[in-house]
Amino acid sequence: MKLGYPTITWGGVTGTPGGVTSVKDLFYRTNGDTAAAFRDIAEVGYTGTEVFDGNLLDFEENPQEFHSLLRTSGLELVSVYTGANFVFPDILEDEFSKIERSAELAQKFGAKRLVFGGGAQRAGGAHPDDIKRLAEGLDRGARVAADHGLEASYHPHLGTLVEGPDALAELMEISTIAFCPDTAHLAAGGGDPAAIIDRYADRLAHVHLKDLDRKTLRFLPLGEGDLDFPEILRAIRDAGYDSWLMVELDYYDGDPKDAARISLDYLTTLLG
Repeated sequence: MKLGYPTITWGGVTGTPGGVTSVKDLFYRTNGDTAAAFRDIAEVGYTGTEVFDGNLLDFEENPQEFHSLLRTSGLELVSVYTGANFVFPDILEDEFSKIERSAELAQKFGAKRLVFGGGAQRAGGAHPDDIKRLAEGLDRGARVAADHGLEASYHPHLGTLVEGPDALAELMEISTIAFCPDTAHLAAGGGDPAAIIDRYADRLAHVHLKDLDRKTLRFLPLGEGDLDFPEILRAIRDAGYDSWLMVELDYYDGDPKDAARISLDYLTTLLG
């Protein structure tokens, strides 16, 4: 398997300010230094990376700068992360205007995968058709991705409609999009990551690995939390998946490079 590390730890997850008033401009991003993140990720020993769609906007008018950063670091841009609410009909076309642009950027900068988050939680609770709307939106997003030569997958996430295994089961039953498990989010939502990977083995297309302190729900470098990574890796292997493992950490109190190294050292020991 090949090991990658997203840039999210360098700055944490934020969003583009323009998205507050214009949905078409609502991109994910991290406020860290992309060049520094690439350098650190490569120096630790990873060979691939994942970025938010909003960070590619920084290089839209000067793509050669981004390609130069990849060449200098020796990293491959594996995947781009995007997302949307998907459940509000009035803004859906504006959301897909953004998704089209995200797919164009991912293709332009050489990614092979587009990872979707999303499915909004409403203030008054979910409407009966919200999972159906999410499924339809994700399948449409997968078609957009395919039109740009990208493989799409869905990443269940805390703070969305799909936090726990029951909601995921409902979604997977009525959608066709491939699956991107995030081990910490699945566990924090009350699921068993290995068992969920076993259940959707035939749809496994991308992987995010991170650890979790189950008592505090704090995300941690691999090996520092409670998750059973030998069993998780067993499930991934049994699924026949032999591609990129993205070792992700949304935030870290210390140097993000140190967190990346801790996770790589632990994972390398497990992989042998």
